[in-house]
Amino acid sequence: MIKTLAILTFLLTVNLWATSEGLLKQKCANDDASACYQLALPLTQGNNAKAQDILEKGMAYMRKACLYGENRACDVMGAQYYKDKNYIIATEYLTKSCNRNIKTACESVAVIYRDGHLNKHDDAKAREFFTKACELKSGDACYNVAIIYRGGFGVQKSRETEKKFYQKACDAGLKAGCNRFTELDNKDKGIETGFWADIKSWFK
Repeated sequence: MIKTLAILTFLLTVNLWATSEGLLKQKCANDDASACYQLALPLTQGNNAKAQDILEKGMAYMRKACLYGENRACDVMGAQYYKDKNYIIATEYLTKSCNRNIKTACESVAVIYRDGHLNKHDDAKAREFFTKACELKSGDACYNVAIIYRGGFGVQKSRETEKKFYQKACDAGLKAGCNRFTELDNKDKGIETGFWADIKSWFK
């Protein structure tokens, strides 16, 4: 009896999903962006994303959802193009996502410009997008801005600004940012730190 009930429940669930999927497909065919996105999402996540044919089917729905104005679908498109190293198209999508305050999109665009994936390095653009990601509480982005000011990449070197962004990285939860800020701050205050300071402390 219990086994029969379990089978009936499973069949009912499958039937409900098939009905729901059919309705979503019908709505998507009628240019419903939300329906296209709902169809696309499970096909582009988890193990489905590892199967090329399933992923391609999902991305087709995702493109349609994006075209019809579903911003979440456009965000996924940018991330996928970035993953596929199609940086020219990725930059177009990711920049729009960054303008909508999607932190990971800002980080990705910054890396594209920093590493010269568009055939040339652009330190100014990299700083712009890392700074935006930093404002959105990305510790890694804040740390990268600090490095830019440390090395003078497209800007004048500034220890003060470097420290400020290490502090922001720390505030965003990045331990490396905390450590680097403390190290520089101690040096500025004349407090000796590091290996030799530890050895000297043994003889005090």
